[in-house]
Amino acid sequence: MRAFAFVPDEKEKYDPAGFRDAVLQGLNKAGTDLEAVSKFLDTAGSKLDYRRYGEALFDILIAGGLLVPGGSIAQDGDKPCKTNACVFEAPEDMDSMHNYEQVFIKLMRRYKYLEKMFEDEMKKILIFIKGFTELERIKLARMTALWISNGSVPPTVLLVLINANQEAKRDLQVQLEEQLSEGRAIKDIVSDVKEIANKNSIAEHEVVALVWTTVMSQVEWNKKEELVAEQALKHLKQYTPLFEAFTTTARSELALMLKIQEFCYGNMNFMKVFQKIILLFYKTDVLSEEVILKWYKEGHSVKGKMLFLDQMKKFIEWLQNAEEGMQRIFR
Repeated sequence: MRAFAFVPDEKEKYDPAGFRDAVLQGLNKAGTDLEAVSKFLDTAGSKLDYRRYGEALFDILIAGGLLVPGGSIAQDGDKPCKTNACVFEAPEDMDSMHNYEQVFIKLMRRYKYLEKMFEDEMKKILIFIKGFTELERIKLARMTALWISNGSVPPTVLLVLINANQEAKRDLQVQLEEQLSEGRAIKDIVSDVKEIANKNSIAEHEVVALVWTTVMSQVEWNKKEELVAEQALKHLKQYTPLFEAFTTTARSELALMLKIQEFCYGNMNFMKVFQKIILLFYKTDVLSEEVILKWYKEGHSVKGKMLFLDQMKKFIEWLQNAEEGMQRIFR
């Protein structure tokens, strides 16, 4: 590691790698003794320029080294340059997390100007979250909860996660559109979508809503009401395995039903097609009778409520009678 000499000159060359090496040297000497870590950080602040390298300091204390865009550790040659005296290398139990919390609290009490830097750092760290391992995400989540609870950072830092998730969903939809237009095999599309959703923590009920919107955008719909039903059912039938792959929970099924209701309400030619689409999805195991009954009783949207409930009435009665008949058989 290079030696880092602090020269209080504003014209000094910006050298985060040199700062990193000096901090890593002190942290590695302290090891896993967090009292020793805190003592080093306290005394090093008078020698190292925390005001200038605050972001680099927090990178090291959280991830173990300097973070590059995407969330990986900056390398020195062909090796990552990092320390084990950091949050990401700590045990994930809450006692250990509380111990690391104290390191940050003591540091920012001693150097108050680091508080604003820490807030900015957390926004960056959370944007990089996709680049961290699952275990690192768990530790970061627990530490973030502690930092918000003790006032080290405001809850508003979490807004970057919402923005990042929205961007991830847009990217997923664009990729899905491309794959559908290319005519890729459904099983390959399902595999790719699941991989992207898992990587970006997009919930299944959000995925199935995107699938519906994307599938329905692939067609220029007939303007004649009497023809659009046949066109819609023919189109949707080829994608039922895709919908089935993302309706493995009652919440996802209900989310799909609400998207269908919203779509049919917003497109006048589809107003009478709602029941036919639901029946198709019921017959192809995309939707279960339990969720359809739940939608009818309490889960529906107010959009076109009376029209769609009336459309579904006979089908609902049939489902209820079939359910009662099965109950009698197994008594």
